[in-house]
Order: sequence, then C-alpha cells, then structure tokens
Amino acid sequence: MSAPGGLRPLVRPRRLRPGDRVAVVAPSGPFPRESLDAGLDLLRGWDLDPFVLPHAHDTHPRLGYLAGTDQARARDFEAAWCDPRTAAVFSARGGYGAQRMADLVDWRRLREAGPKLYLGFSDATALHEAIAVHLGLATLHGPMPAWSVLAKDATTQEHLRRTLFEPETVQTVTSPTARCLVPGRARGVTLGGCVSLLAAGLGTPDARPSAAGGILLIEDVGEEDYRLDRILTQLLRAGWLTGVAGIALGSWRDCGPYAGVREVLLDRLGPLGVPIVEELDFGHGSPSLTLPLGVPAELDAQAATLRFTVPALA
Repeated sequence: MSAPGGLRPLVRPRRLRPGDRVAVVAPSGPFPRESLDAGLDLLRGWDLDPFVLPHAHDTHPRLGYLAGTDQARARDFEAAWCDPRTAAVFSARGGYGAQRMADLVDWRRLREAGPKLYLGFSDATALHEAIAVHLGLATLHGPMPAWSVLAKDATTQEHLRRTLFEPETVQTVTSPTARCLVPGRARGVTLGGCVSLLAAGLGTPDARPSAAGGILLIEDVGEEDYRLDRILTQLLRAGWLTGVAGIALGSWRDCGPYAGVREVLLDRLGPLGVPIVEELDFGHGSPSLTLPLGVPAELDAQAATLRFTVPALA
C-alpha cells in the first residue's frame, strides 16, 4: 500500500442536527426557481431550516451565464458564512462563475467566523480549493439543492442525508458500476472535484501546489475526449499530479462514449503507477454520492472501495 505524504487532513466541521439553519447561495450560474424550491422542500423534510441569500435569483446584467454580479455573489457568500446562526452553506447549483468571485471574498473574515459545513460540486470545485487553502476546512463534494438529480434520485438523497447527519454510516463508498482500472491500494487525504476546474485553477491564489499524498477524486461533464486529454496533460506537465497516492474516477456525462473516455484516462493517468478506481458514482451522473474532501482515506482498487478512516463530519 502506497504511503501518504504531502497533503494533511483538514479540520472537519460538525455534522448537522435537526433544526440547523442552512444558507443557500449562488456563487456560479443562474437556475430555475422551481428547481431550487424542490431542493428546499427536501431539506425541510430533513428538519433543516434553509434560507436563500438575497442575490441567489439574480442574473448578471450583461453576462447571462452568471447569477448576478461578482460583487453580489461574493457578498452573499460572505454573509452566509459569517451569520452566527448558520451551520452550513450550500451552493444552489454549479455552472460557471465561482472563480470570478473568489478574490472578492474576505477570507480573513470567514476564518474569524469559525468553521462551517460547505456543500457543492461542479463549478464549486473552485470554492472547495479556496476553502481548503484559506480556511483549512474539509468540505463535501455532493449534490446541490437546485440540481434536478437531487430531487429525483432516492440513492442520491439518502447518501447525502446520511453524510450530513450520520456520517459514520457512510465511511465506505462503492457503487454497482465501480471497478478497478489500475490495481493496488493507497492511503491519502481526499481532494479533487471537477477536473477542468482543477486545471483552470493552477497558479491562482486558491490552488494547492500539488496533489502529492492525496487520493484524487475527479469527474467532469461535457468535455470531449481530446479536451479531457488536454486537461489531464496540463495537470501532468505542471507537475500537479506528481506524487498522488491514488485516484477515484467518477462520472463523465456528455463526454462522449465511455470507451473513448476510458482510453484517455488510462493513457494519461495509468503511467502514474497508482491505484485507480473507475466509474464510482460521484459527480454529474445519477446516482451521485456525497464525498468528503480533506479527510484521510484508503482506496482499494481491486475491491473498488473508498474508505474514509474518519467520518466526513465531526
């Protein structure tokens, strides 16, 4: 089993309890109001108290792919985190735009407010990295309230609920589709998310210099095989993947036939010589499992399992 090195575990925020207040923000793109309403109803059914920040339903005056201006999205994120009544901050949905507002966030103020639980995926990868770098906190890579899969898929719902309230019950993760791509076992600290966002973050103040010692969890959506090749090649050439302990691959929805995607993944990642599990159900597919980033884990490629050695939340 390969030994960990480089990355260190991050501070885990506390698990949620019935009655907790949960802030919902839109740091990325806009979304249909009815999609968020369905997600909020689900959270209320879990005895949570979700509230939506003022600019969550905004649309940028000129750039329609953004949910409001960068300044408004950053202020909402700050206000949500710094509200002492708030136990968690959820991104409503992904899209694009979190990178644009990251430099406008007063991370010192967020540190002073103390640890909070953060949930999101896709474009939220930029915030997972920023929270790890600036706040030293573990986060949850998981389905968001305005994402349609959460409202429709029971497996996705139940895995998120258990992770939020009973994280010790979901410390070992696998799925019916998961299988070994490269054999072996590895230990390390989880990190990752949407692989195109990890590549886009290289060299920015919010990016870690390396994945060395990490169990890398990556997936993406809508990237053709040659673009995935380019993204992974950039990470390889930048040295960011040097020393990674193991890799778990999630969904690759709308990235073309999986046989072609698999060839790219094997060609670019196989020579690293580390254990790799493919088609673990996290990311943009359905079902979509909730995975903690910043916690110690063991990857067993032959068994196609990822085991977190501590619960996702304290």
